[in-house]
Order: sequence, then C-alpha cells, then structure tokens
Amino acid sequence: MFSGLVREVAEVKSFKNNTLEILSSYRPTIGDSIAINGACLTVIELFSNGFSLNLTTHTQEKIAVENLKEKVHIEPALKMSDRLDGHLVQGHIDGIAILSEIEKSSSQTRFFLKLPPHLHHLMVVDGSVCVDGISLTISDFQAPYLILTLIPHTFTQTLFHTYKVGRRLNIESDMIVRSIAKLMGKMQKGDWERFDRLTLGY
Repeated sequence: MFSGLVREVAEVKSFKNNTLEILSSYRPTIGDSIAINGACLTVIELFSNGFSLNLTTHTQEKIAVENLKEKVHIEPALKMSDRLDGHLVQGHIDGIAILSEIEKSSSQTRFFLKLPPHLHHLMVVDGSVCVDGISLTISDFQAPYLILTLIPHTFTQTLFHTYKVGRRLNIESDMIVRSIAKLMGKMQKGDWERFDRLTLGY
C-alpha cells in the first residue's frame, strides 16, 4: 500500500529483459514493494547505487511502459506508523490517460487528461486520483476529460513540469470509489431492497 507521495525522482539505469534498474539513494531490501510511476513492483536485486525490479508481461501491458526511461517517480510501500498525507493507493494501474492540454499560470498549472471510458464512472470531483504515482485532487471531470490543478510545489518537485501534450499517464482510481462501484454493479433488485431496509433501520 502507498500514499501517492513521491519519495524521490530517480534515474533509470536500464530497462531490458523485463528488468528495470533504478539509480537511487534509497536502499530497499530484496522483496520490498516499490511504486514506480504508480505501479507496484518488487525489488529483486540490489547494487551499489540502486536496485532492480521485475515487470511481468501483464504489468507491461497495463502501464505506460514507454515512460520507464530517464527519470521516474518512486515511492516505497507504507509502514503502519507512516503519516498518510495523500490517499491510500494500491499500485494497481486501472488504465492509461492521454495528456491533451496544459494551461499554465503564475499560481497553478491545469492538466487535461483524456480518460478511457471504463474509468469515467470512477472519477469524483474533489475526490482523489493517482496519476503516475502522485496523489492528486480531481478539480473537475467533463467526460472524457479529467482536469487536475497543480500548485507550483507539486509541479516543480515532480516530473509534471517535464510532461508534454500526447504523453500517456498511469491512472489509478480511488480504491474506495472503485470498490463501491464494483459492489453496486453486482447488486440485483432484491439486494437493493434489503439494502434499503437495512439503512432505513438506522
């Protein structure tokens, strides 16, 4: 589990044969979970100035794998004692958005992301979303466009200041919204009647 707060913008040493090598000052242990651009991966090897992670074929098919070059966002898994300053993130990418527009001003930068249809019902205005491993608040959603407003600190301290129109971005919806949506999708008429009786009893 993660919080969507990037620990470090790290450099990619190489990505080949399903193995991603990261140059970083962070020292994990083998078997640790680390989110790379929001995708939960497992540390398989350590070397003098970094560590290696393995990507399955399934993972590579679900993420914007072309962005695993030059620099990436990394976040180690949370400890039970850690602060939760972002929101709970699983590191399971739900889909890929396309950056369609950037609006810059002195006080903020707005990003317009075109989402695939299967994510539309999971976007709640003023709710949370994880984009390339960063916990952000949804400013607005006008299907199919997700609108994000970044303050200067977030813009400059993450890779967002390097992003260009056309880039593909990893998206993880809020896990609570996703869970509720899945349960509601499975409920039949009789289930709703029992749900109403239960809730009206409080």
